Amino acid sequence: MKSFRWRTSVLAFAVCVMVFVPTAAQSQEREEDTVIAASLTAMLRASRTVVSRHQALINDPAIGDKGLTGKKVLAEALVVYQETTRTDPKSIASGSRHGRLFRAQQEAIVEVIDANQASINQAGVGFKGFIPSTFARLLNEAFAKRTGSEAIVKVTAPEALIRNRKSRPDDWEAAIIRDKLLRPDWPKGQMVTELSASQGRSAFRFAAPEYYAPSCLSCHGAPKGQIDITGYPKEGASEGDLGGVISVTLFRR
Repeated sequence: MKSFRWRTSVLAFAVCVMVFVPTAAQSQEREEDTVIAASLTAMLRASRTVVSRHQALINDPAIGDKGLTGKKVLAEALVVYQETTRTDPKSIASGSRHGRLFRAQQEAIVEVIDANQASINQAGVGFKGFIPSTFARLLNEAFAKRTGSEAIVKVTAPEALIRNRKSRPDDWEAAIIRDKLLRPDWPKGQMVTELSASQGRSAFRFAAPEYYAPSCLSCHGAPKGQIDITGYPKEGASEGDLGGVISVTLFRR
């Protein structure tokens, strides 16, 4: 997945749809929201990358205790986060909205990994089903329990690719996927930001496209319809196809 830098690069890629001329304060709030959403997206991707890197270990039936604790996964994820964003996580002010949400996301990472230790460490069993996409869903659910009235992070996809009904796109996400991200001329990796109501509340909406990498195709590639290791039929996708969208909603105060 493509990494991204902070304020200058994030804003250069964002598509800002405004129906009024923003004041300086509104522009600053929009910029801060974009930075926060991009940061939460980067941390989700970083922690998911760590889980992906440890799949062989997780699925090794000969090893019981893998030593893959929540603390260890978080530590490795923070390294990946810093590498991909070129931002030191410690530089995020702890008392800021960004800092509070970032900390809640880190706590959710630890919670999910520690809650699944019995499965991860089960000896004599190969494929555990604790794959990156499952981890991401559980992480976002744990995050929402902490921050649901303020922020929501979700991994969704075009409707035809949805395997878990909880991940179905809402109306805004479906429109963004259909009208922007699936367009042949849409710039690869370009994010979308808009101010749009969610759950009856004013909100800042953010969508970051994700594309199938070679490692994804064992479950999502050809031949279409063949049952993959997780028990789902493959989609017949190709490398570079749009495979998912990380959606972040930041509710306005």
